Amino acid sequence: MPSPGKLLVVSGPSGVGKSTVVRKVLERYRGQLRLSISATTRQPRPGEQDGVDYHFLSDSDFLQRQAAGEFLECIEVFSQGHWYGTPWSEVRPFLAEGKWVLLEIDVDGAQHVLDSFPRAVTVFIQPASLSELERRLRARGTEGQEAIERRLSVAKHELALAERYQYQVVNDTVAKATEDICRILQDQDLTEK
Repeated sequence: MPSPGKLLVVSGPSGVGKSTVVRKVLERYRGQLRLSISATTRQPRPGEQDGVDYHFLSDSDFLQRQAAGEFLECIEVFSQGHWYGTPWSEVRPFLAEGKWVLLEIDVDGAQHVLDSFPRAVTVFIQPASLSELERRLRARGTEGQEAIERRLSVAKHELALAERYQYQVVNDTVAKATEDICRILQDQDLTEK
């Protein structure tokens, strides 16, 4: 039987570049590190695919699964009525196979995960500055002023909690942030193939 895998929890404010950095880390650890696909009640954005980017669920389906205990963690994000959660089915089978599972989740979700998996490796990705984060959010062009202000307010809250994480990585450049996380994984005895 393989030894059980580990959880890698990656958090950071919206717009900090988490998904891009996570994608690069996953490329380097292909087959050893698996991305957990979160479930959400929000509508898919252009180009997003069900089961690839997220498991897109109706409100009622999500709430039924929540009541049945099918989520490791779940939370309503941005007080918009959109729920996000980590299905147990994205975690348990892969840990049992000895794989590492990467959860890209917010700080509140991370705390719930640590309640169940206190030995999870936690990484917080920070922006170079709050003004740089605002610039990135505006450059995406996907949201209006009110949504950007809400995301910046949440980001300030999240940045204040960054000290709870074992590791903090500044995303000055994707290459450097990727390298920093890979170094952390090597220190945790996960080697690239």
